[in-house]
Amino acid sequence: MNESRPIIALDFPSFDDVKSFLARFPEGEQLYVKIGMELYYAAGPEVVRYVKKLGHWVFLDLKLHDIPNTVKSAMAVLANLGVDMTNVHAAGGLEMMKAAREGLGSQPKLIAVTQLTSTSQEQMQDNQNIQTSLAESVIHYAGKAAQAALNGVVCSAHEVEAIKAATTDDFICLTPGIRPAGSDLGDQKRVMTPSAARAVGSDYIVVGRPITQAADPVAAYQAICQEWQS
Repeated sequence: MNESRPIIALDFPSFDDVKSFLARFPEGEQLYVKIGMELYYAAGPEVVRYVKKLGHWVFLDLKLHDIPNTVKSAMAVLANLGVDMTNVHAAGGLEMMKAAREGLGSQPKLIAVTQLTSTSQEQMQDNQNIQTSLAESVIHYAGKAAQAALNGVVCSAHEVEAIKAATTDDFICLTPGIRPAGSDLGDQKRVMTPSAARAVGSDYIVVGRPITQAADPVAAYQAICQEWQS
């Protein structure tokens, strides 16, 4: 199946908001959507089942980070929901990532968060006391994720080329912080346009507010798709 399309971040506070938003798209159009913490905590697993029933792909963005056994058990539950992709925090360590892979099974894609795209190098060094460069931290985490047999990482598009060089060409780089030219950056610090992300080798891009808060979300999505696929 061809999953090469922008992932829409369904960052809505309620199940009803999701239903209204998805109803604006043509019937039968298959989307790839991200369900994050806000929506999952508000609506629970039923929202995943609903979106899957509509025929869409789901990236469940819960960023698990706990002891290995807890993460393994939680991943087994998520696997039963039929998610297509989910994630953990690479900071949880190699054994936790291996446990996540074991709990989820081999079919859904499993990726790891390196450094959030809202994090600057100064914040990382001050708040996390990681005294390398931001790029070195991201590449280190990517290597550990590959060692744990994960499919890839969540990273800024600015780090894609270095990660590909340090791992393999088929190691997934999923990049949030994507903004069309002229868009408000919001709380993102390391951003890139869809076409630029494609040029550096991003495998997936995640776009939220430029689509979900647009006056015409369908037109905004189609424009980003066109830029991404061109």
